[in-house]
Amino acid sequence: MKLPPFLLAAVAALCPIAHVGAEPSRPNLIYIVVDDLGYGDLGCYGQEVIETPRIDRMAAEGLRFTDHYAGHTVCRPSRLVFLTGKHTGHTAIAGNDKYELPSGETTVTSILQNNGYQTGGAGKWALGAAGSPGHPNRQGFDFFYGYLDQSEAHNFYPEHLYRNEDKERLPGNVASEHRNVSKEKVTYAHTRITEEALAYIRRAAGEGGPFYLNLTWNVPHTNNEAGRVEGDGQEIPDYGIYADRDWPDPEKGFAAMVTLMDRDTGLILDLLKELGIERHTLVVFTSDNGPHQEGGHKVDFFDSNGPLKGYKRSLHDGGIRVPMIAWWPGTVKPGVTDHPSAFWDWLPTACELAGIEPPEDTDGVSFAPLLRGGKQEKHDHLYWRWGKFRAVRDGDSTWKAVQTDKRLALYKLDADLGEENDIAAEHPEIAARMRGIIAGYE
Repeated sequence: MKLPPFLLAAVAALCPIAHVGAEPSRPNLIYIVVDDLGYGDLGCYGQEVIETPRIDRMAAEGLRFTDHYAGHTVCRPSRLVFLTGKHTGHTAIAGNDKYELPSGETTVTSILQNNGYQTGGAGKWALGAAGSPGHPNRQGFDFFYGYLDQSEAHNFYPEHLYRNEDKERLPGNVASEHRNVSKEKVTYAHTRITEEALAYIRRAAGEGGPFYLNLTWNVPHTNNEAGRVEGDGQEIPDYGIYADRDWPDPEKGFAAMVTLMDRDTGLILDLLKELGIERHTLVVFTSDNGPHQEGGHKVDFFDSNGPLKGYKRSLHDGGIRVPMIAWWPGTVKPGVTDHPSAFWDWLPTACELAGIEPPEDTDGVSFAPLLRGGKQEKHDHLYWRWGKFRAVRDGDSTWKAVQTDKRLALYKLDADLGEENDIAAEHPEIAARMRGIIAGYE
């Protein structure tokens, strides 16, 4: 006998473990977006030096996407894309220009909030200051803890973080005369953000209804300002297992950041199991763009972009193709998929899983059928803009084009994953199709 939804919710409020073994109707959703993690930075994507055992296990237990793309090659527009379900052909910005979400904007959080989900956010925001229409509490978040300002998130030891709209002092941290560089570094912001994310999951699970958590860690981003002032932007409490390696300090710090992020991802999954809600919760792990080469870290030191060309600030795949893992015990079968997908797919996916009709103007294609083992619709194409650059990937093949001004280069990714051989002259009809797609967004 299948219980009606209102009785399932009542049982869940009294005993969350009642979900175990049940078919999730409105699952909890946790969307983890880390900052500047490269395609090659995880063991499950080929990393051989930095240790990421918990995420590697998550990938082995879940679905690993080989052809998933961020919304952009830099931070702010990429976040705007996953929140609104629109690619940068339709968003207000396509670069790190200052931008605040306007009042009444439709976001994945506002949709879920309006349809009975508890909604929480922890980490880096970048789309609205305190008191503005773009503040998380005005964009569908019941709860938020973290950084509001994008550049302040460079500092891993800030004097304060925000709890909703109120500043909360971080003990022991003291600012210096240099912007975003602290002279006293005691309380690590990433640790506090993780603690608040775990606490939110406990609270939300205890209240029984479905919940959404947007966890946007700022590791392994560098502190750009500290890199210029101190020569090392990888702010980390200690180098951990890498302390004795014969590496430059920035590389020890980068590796330690990635392994710390890995450990804390494990804490999230462990908590779901402790609460007995892992079979009623989808966890998606991904990165906002390709790897950085800043603050003393070099992309090639750990082969952070793997087999891909380029890194952060490039529209070659090294700048926009990112790890993504979907973990949902009992629903998502372990495996690997090469389905081409992107950040703008998250909004319609969340809507479908929550039983909500998505907005008509989304550019996304829900990958919920893929998660459930069904037939998956594909994109006609994927699109990005960045300054004078444009990029298009075919949604049903491996054709990829990158355009600078009026010059278009064409690649076939299955034969040339590193985008080394421009074959536009050999395939004029494909190149013309790509130019037509780009022209349609100008």
